Amino acid sequence: MATEVLPDLGTHFHEPVSWHVWDAKYRYREGNVVRDQTIEDTWRRVARALAAAEPESERARWAERFYQVLYGFKFLPGGRILAGAGTRHRVTLFNCFVMGIIEDSLDGIFDSLKEGALTMQQGGGVGYDFSTLRPAGTRARTTGTIASGPVSFMHIWDAMCATLLSTGARRGAMMATLRCDHPDIETFVTAKHRPGVLTHFNLSVQVFDEFMEAVRRDADWPLVFPAAALEDEGMGDGPIVYRRWTGTDGPVPCRVLRVVKARALWEQILRATYDYAEPGVLFIDTINRMNNLAYREHITATNPCGEQPLPPYGACDLGSINLTRFVRAPFTPEADLDWEGIRETVAVAVRMLDNVIDVSGFPLPAQAEQARGTRRIGLGITGLADALIMLGLHYASEEARQLAARVMQTICHTAYRTSIALAREKGVFPFFERERYLESPFIQALPEDIRKGIATYGIRNSHLLSIAPTGTISLLANNVSSGIEPVFAYRYTRYILGLDGERRAYTLTDYALRLWQRLHGDSEMLPEAFVDAQHLDPYDHLKMQAALQPYVDGAISKTVNVPADTPFNAFRQLYDWAYDHGLKGCTTYRPSPVRGAVLEAITAGVAESTHCCSIEREAD
Repeated sequence: MATEVLPDLGTHFHEPVSWHVWDAKYRYREGNVVRDQTIEDTWRRVARALAAAEPESERARWAERFYQVLYGFKFLPGGRILAGAGTRHRVTLFNCFVMGIIEDSLDGIFDSLKEGALTMQQGGGVGYDFSTLRPAGTRARTTGTIASGPVSFMHIWDAMCATLLSTGARRGAMMATLRCDHPDIETFVTAKHRPGVLTHFNLSVQVFDEFMEAVRRDADWPLVFPAAALEDEGMGDGPIVYRRWTGTDGPVPCRVLRVVKARALWEQILRATYDYAEPGVLFIDTINRMNNLAYREHITATNPCGEQPLPPYGACDLGSINLTRFVRAPFTPEADLDWEGIRETVAVAVRMLDNVIDVSGFPLPAQAEQARGTRRIGLGITGLADALIMLGLHYASEEARQLAARVMQTICHTAYRTSIALAREKGVFPFFERERYLESPFIQALPEDIRKGIATYGIRNSHLLSIAPTGTISLLANNVSSGIEPVFAYRYTRYILGLDGERRAYTLTDYALRLWQRLHGDSEMLPEAFVDAQHLDPYDHLKMQAALQPYVDGAISKTVNVPADTPFNAFRQLYDWAYDHGLKGCTTYRPSPVRGAVLEAITAGVAESTHCCSIEREAD
């Protein structure tokens, strides 16, 4: 019976919201003319467009192979690929970008604003590091005016985003980061405490190893800024320390402007997160230490949802394997994953995402240069929680984490082997430096055959893995669970933007529950594996993220749901655990009356949107 039901659930729309998402976001129209009559038309359009990067004699064959992995939602390319590939629209196929370094001058600031506007106009979300902007109260070198600080300029970006995307089915997504030693860090941390402020931004603090050590020693923490950018007048006689600053190639002299207690600043950051769900935390030294291209990149920002740490002008080329489509005999003792099917799909998906780089347009020449130089892609997974339920595994169990880790390991190793084969066929990524690349800690941890393959043939893509929130494309695929998140709720109300910019309410049923009911009806008691995010310990979230991180060369977008009654001291320990276990970042969400509801669980009263991953915020 399972073999009859499962393909049917995956191939057609079984939720009105899935048809709505397709119609509003991914269906190809030219003016009033509808080009995609069915979802199959969308898959055909995307497959043909990406196959255009292949030799002419091979295009038909690859178009068919690409279509087969798209069919039935087995592979879900990023939203910009689905919406833009094969259309005449002047859009980019990359979901998100980290923008260039903001020069600390009025010309530089507004040049960066313009670049962001051009990028968002073509559909890309943007991430910025605002650390280069002088702290509030310091004197401008040329005009003698007093600087207003980085947060003041963030409001201009927010207004630009609101204006540019004030209508339609999408909302702008932006990430702002700031160093934990910037003198305006406290202003940044509290910037969104007033309702309606910086609503288009996600905020994350760049946290250094040195800062975490100072927190644990209860030591002083200097807040500094590059001395060369400051006027001597009014700067006091603070000592000089050497720090590698955003946009510099190495340590530069920085003036100490103020000294705080590291532990007090850390508590302020976490108190803001405890009460307001922001800022997130980026363990930036871990990110740079584990970067395959550490020999040429220094990363200080991520895309808006945090799953892709990127250098200036870096881009997200995303796609996800839908694990629910690879569960055989669900809800039975014989339930298992189709491992060979996963490997075959990964191999085709890597080629598809690699081809995106060649067929996509770019808002800025610098973005094209960076994407083509690294050929970075971000293949991930979605539907993990539903797949675990279908396999009879509780999300919090060690067995579930082991299975998830095995899945991610399989995807990782298959992706790297595929990229080596692509290098033999099409050439290595231009920024490849064999010996230095092989020294990366992530590469060092790969199996010997992969390392030997890279040494012998090189590799096509500098990075291959990234786990995105996939909120929108998971809705498209009949409401499978998003990314590696647990199921939010099994029945809930979600508000979705339409083409007219208006929100519509949809009552949704989770994919695994709907399949269970098709197989067993409504009367039977649900198995214990049916657990939702509200009934998991926060450490269950972190442990799942930690289980997968060793097999992800990018990062993982994950929201740790924290019960409202969690004491602050217990809450702060989550971040210590995340740092100690090698996570690249941590984002938590604790329900609070200061935030409005986007998701409403039917069986559990009112619940709120997960930070940075609600459908309105995701750069789909």
